[in-house]
Parts: sequence; C-alpha cells; structure tokens
Amino acid sequence: MIRARSVLCIQLEYHIPLFLFSQVFPRYFSAHRLLLLTFPRPGRNIARLYPNVRKHSVRGFAVKRAHEIDFSEGRLLPKLISFAVPVMLSGVLQLAFNAADLIVVGRFDGDTALAAVGSNGALVELLINLLMGLGTGASVLAARYFGARDDRRMGETVETAALTGAVGGLLFTLLGIAVSGPMLRLMNTPAEVLPLASVYLRIYFLGIPFLAVYNFLSAVLRSVGDTERPLLYMTVAGVVNVLLNLLLVAVFHLGVVGVAAATVASEILSCFLTVRCLLRNEGSCRLPRGRLHFSRVQFQQMLRIGLPAGIQGILFSISNVIVQSSFNTFGAAVVAGNAAACSLEGFPNRAQDSVGQAALAAVGQCMGARQYDQVKTVMRTCCLLAAAVSLSVYGVMILLRGPLLHIYTDDPAALEAAVSRFFVLGCTYFTFGLMCAMTCVLRGLGFSVLPTAISLVGICGLRLAWIFTVFARSHKLYLLYACYPLSWTVTAVGLYIAYVCLRGRAIRENESRYAREHPAG
Repeated sequence: MIRARSVLCIQLEYHIPLFLFSQVFPRYFSAHRLLLLTFPRPGRNIARLYPNVRKHSVRGFAVKRAHEIDFSEGRLLPKLISFAVPVMLSGVLQLAFNAADLIVVGRFDGDTALAAVGSNGALVELLINLLMGLGTGASVLAARYFGARDDRRMGETVETAALTGAVGGLLFTLLGIAVSGPMLRLMNTPAEVLPLASVYLRIYFLGIPFLAVYNFLSAVLRSVGDTERPLLYMTVAGVVNVLLNLLLVAVFHLGVVGVAAATVASEILSCFLTVRCLLRNEGSCRLPRGRLHFSRVQFQQMLRIGLPAGIQGILFSISNVIVQSSFNTFGAAVVAGNAAACSLEGFPNRAQDSVGQAALAAVGQCMGARQYDQVKTVMRTCCLLAAAVSLSVYGVMILLRGPLLHIYTDDPAALEAAVSRFFVLGCTYFTFGLMCAMTCVLRGLGFSVLPTAISLVGICGLRLAWIFTVFARSHKLYLLYACYPLSWTVTAVGLYIAYVCLRGRAIRENESRYAREHPAG
C-alpha cells in the first residue's frame, strides 16, 4: 500500500497549483485527510506510475482516507475533534434553520400562523428524538463491523438500516396523519390555532419517511467517521428550506402550508443526497445499486440498542414538559426569560451531543477491532473533552449574556430570570457533558437498556421528586433551576459506576461474539 502523500500527488495532477503546493508542503498534505481528494479515474494514473500496486486497493485506500476516521489506532484527540466539529456545526445549523421557519412565517403571515408552527415544536422534537435514538442502533453496529473489517455484515447493516428507515417512516406517517388532530387537542392547543396547526402537522408527517432514511443512513456514515458529508447535505437542504420558505410564504402567501411544504422538500433533498452518496461510495459502507436485502439478525440488534435510546429521548421530552409547567407558575416574565436562556443553551447542547456521537463511534470501532485499552482512552478523552467544551461554550455565553439575551427580550424581570439560570447551570454544566459522554460510551459497548434505566431514575425520577418535595415546600426559582445540575451529577455518577462494573462483561461478550462470527480466526 502506498503512502497518502503519493495518492495525493497523483490525484492532484489535474490541478497544478494544488499539486505544486503538495510538493512544497508534503507534511501538511499527509497529515490532513480533508485534502485527500478523489478525481475521475484516479486508478489510471496510479497504475501508470505504480504498476506494482493494484488499482482497486489504491482507490479504496484513497477514498477511505478522504472520508473515514479509524479510532482504533493512532492519535485519538485530533480524530475526536475532527469528528465532533462537523456534528456540532450540523446541530447549530439545524437550530438556525428551525428559527428561520418561525421568523419567516411570523413576519409574513402573522402571529396565528407563528403559533400554529410553534405549537407543534414539542411533538416534532419528540419524533426526531425517537428517530435519532433508533438510528443509534445502526450506528453502533456499523462502527463495530467497521472496526472489525467485516465487510459482509457492514453491508447487511447499511441495507437493513435503509429499509428500516423507509418502512418505519411510512408507518409513522400513516399513524401521525391519523392522530395529529387528537394529539393537538390533548396538548390544549388554542381553538383559533388548531386548524392551521393540524394542517402543518399532517403535511410535516408526509416527509417522515425521508427524514427517517436520512437519520439512519447519516448515522451509518458517522459511525465510520464521515461527518463532513452529512454536514454538507444538511447545509444544502437547509438553504433550500429557507429559500422555499421565502418563496412560498412571502411571494405566494401560502402561510403554514408553504412552511410545511418547504420543510418536506428539504427532507427529501437531504435523503436523496445521502442515498446518492452511499450508492457511489467505495468500500463496505455503501448501498448496492440492485435489490436491497433485509437482515433480521441486524434488525433485531438495531432495535435492541436503538429502541431504548429512542425511549430515553421521549422520556426526556416528557420530563422537560413537566418542569416547564413549574416554570409557568412564576408568570410570563420568568417564562420568557427561561425560554430565552433555553434557546441559547441549544448551542452548548449541540456541542455536548457532538462529543457523545464521537464517543459512540469511537467505542464501537474499538470494540470491533478488539482494542480494549483504546476504549478506556476514548472514555477518558471524551469526558475531558466534553467538560472542556461545556465550560468554554457556557463561559462565553455568560460573558456575553447582556447582548445575547437582549436579542430575545428587554424586559428586566425576564432578563433577571435568564441570568439567574445562566449562573446556576453554568458552573455545573460540565456534568451534563459527562453524562452525555458516559451514556454514549455504554451504548458503544453494547449496553442500551441500562443507560436508559439510569437516566430514567436520575433525570426524570429525581427531577419529579425534587419538584414535588423540595420545590413544593419552598417556591423559589433557584431551587427549580437546581434540579438540573443535581440530576446531571447523580446520573453521570451512576453511569460511570455502571461502566466500571460492566466493562469486563462487555469485553467477554465481544470476544464470544467475535468467535461466533469468525470461527476460522
């Protein structure tokens, strides 16, 4: 196998300035995988200059280095950062595009349309959390087989993930359209908003099959370290979404229907780009151009890992609704300030989630490669990285709290409530990062029900107990804020104890699984 620099020099010969730059700074090119580019028919030039190297081997090597990250060997921290940054940017862009939907419909179609779109936020978030949780199962399996270099089972996982997303998304669509009206009435949606909210939700459910396929396949891409292309596809789809919002709402005055249609169109586009990517991909992480095959074994393993993760997302959403009802007792100003602070906390949340996704992929790959010492290194590095990211991002938010909060409101009471939340949560926000990292480490080891159970007790149970005991006796705002860091800390400690106790069992089960799947080895 030839070195990465050789592949670069050959493939960049069509672009003379880049080719010359690669000769002047060879170390830079060999160290940065983002610059490993693939051009049409690269094998022809490689075969001409390196006749002793097989064409398909060199091509596969070049593509792998261009998009994939192998966490089972080499320096870990740069790879984790390279993985996490695109995931974090994807989350930030998603927040920005969601805000654009509300801004456009509010500015051009009035408060009723804005309320109709906004009233579906909790349901949409719940559904997305469920889909992302189910996609976790596909991600863990794909990472494990990628680390083990098991191309056959990797292919089965990719095909089963695509079929599961498509069929499952279709079932969600049919169910959602049927129960959208009763669900909105159950949430006490105002009567004047209900018709428009129901229309929006029914149209939104039409895009669920495409959203599900995108979530499953992008999870597979992330499992092999490819986070840049999902970011690119989300960016393209988000820009199209904003442009269609302006066209359909501002120009054609379609209101809520236009916003929903633009969202569905962007979901179709992101799904198309991801499927196209996997159809053209090289190596084991790809979709065949012919008939897809469904693997019952891989599907059962996906559900075993992904279903508890999806249920955990739903339970988190339910617990947040209950906590929000306690905030509502303090009046409109506190509710507004808390909403502004929560909106800004979406950015450190996305940063924490990106580190968790990196831990999930890295642990899965290391387990597949049977590099068990590397698993411990991944756990420690991801916990430290999560703590550093949370303190850094939240620290910037506290320093810039004045300008940031004034974007949302100028009410002194609302600003006071938001600042109070910042200071109570900011000093302990790193515990949330530790909790996210440890949850993903356990899932990467193959345990999914246990972190869900620990989170159920530590997050949902503890918060509810706190609200109905401590907060009920002393109706203070800071006590309500205190339930967040308390629940994060208790859950993080419980997850770490579970990791220490179950790591040996995970290794034994992985060795037993490897012996069954590779009897000749």
